Amino acid sequence: MKSSIRPEPSRKRQGASSASGRARARVTLETLARRLDLAPATVSRALNGQGARYRIAPGTVRRVLELARKLGYRPNPLARALRTHTSHSIGLVVPDIGNPFFAEIASSVADAARKNGYVLLLGDSQDSTDLERDTLGTMAERNVDGLVVCPVGLESKHICTLARSGRPLVLADRGVAPNQLPCVTADHAQGGRLAAQLLARLGHRRVGIIQGLPGTLPNEERRQAFESAWKQLVGQPVAVAGHAFSYESGVEAAEDLLRRFPDLTAWFVLCNVSARGAVEVLRRHGRNIPRDVSLIVFDDQPFSELLEPSWTVIQQPVRDIGRRAAERLFDLLRNRAKPTPTWERLSVRLVLRESVAPPGQSRIIEPTSLGTVRGSKAHASRGTV
Repeated sequence: MKSSIRPEPSRKRQGASSASGRARARVTLETLARRLDLAPATVSRALNGQGARYRIAPGTVRRVLELARKLGYRPNPLARALRTHTSHSIGLVVPDIGNPFFAEIASSVADAARKNGYVLLLGDSQDSTDLERDTLGTMAERNVDGLVVCPVGLESKHICTLARSGRPLVLADRGVAPNQLPCVTADHAQGGRLAAQLLARLGHRRVGIIQGLPGTLPNEERRQAFESAWKQLVGQPVAVAGHAFSYESGVEAAEDLLRRFPDLTAWFVLCNVSARGAVEVLRRHGRNIPRDVSLIVFDDQPFSELLEPSWTVIQQPVRDIGRRAAERLFDLLRNRAKPTPTWERLSVRLVLRESVAPPGQSRIIEPTSLGTVRGSKAHASRGTV
């Protein structure tokens, strides 16, 4: 019977010790096969968990795994990709990696990729459809096995074309029209209604919205749901300003609302990045929150409850959005099934803090009178979209 492990034949030492170290560190499939006196195919099958399928003795599989672990063997990803026609990598494209919301999405998708043995490639479209198109094309050229895309949301043809090419693709946060692809997003309309109900119950009648990027799904669903609920509850028009999910847009929109509609008593800000700019403008103009202007912000951040006053927010399940989008992608990769354009809308909740009050007041006198609209103290989730 052959010995379990055959020692490597001695070789004449050449070059510096660092060169020798590099040579010793280069453990290949063939290295394992020589040391174990096995065929490379047998070693490969044992390492890939296919021992039972190819009737490889359990003892042999154990010897392969033990030696691979001892020598620190790592498979060559390029060779594996050529052999299996897979790269064991997935791509994630977001509109703004500097936005804490998308950073949290990226963290959640990266966790799922790691657990499934995949590497994550991250791209930032900077809210540009052209850059998004280029980034997706680059990832396809790098042969990623699948994609999670948080699209800019203004155009969809390039995304649908990529999905039709056979590469599994799941949308997160922002969907695209027509609804041809699987998507995981928050219930943006629910959040808009909750904000309108709270402000109406507090007695506000003249309110404004600081919106994000017009034409995108989160912006339109949040704004339209708020306006529809406000019309039913109060019957008054809603002032709207803003052009992007950004700090700069928040500053410009706040200045615009104060100039054109100085009598507004409450603002609903559709993005917490924009809210930072809006709050800066209110402070600059000497406006008190909430006595002069009540503030509700769509989505939470860790600092929101630490501010003075703390922000009342519509809280999204950010990590769940990323996790579910990744889970659906890996389901497609495992089953190779044709994706169905099913949308998952995850519930949001209203977290009542100090930035809202009845018009002219600095706090809510009897918060329990708000009933089911009242949210519990926040367990902070991050960002916005």
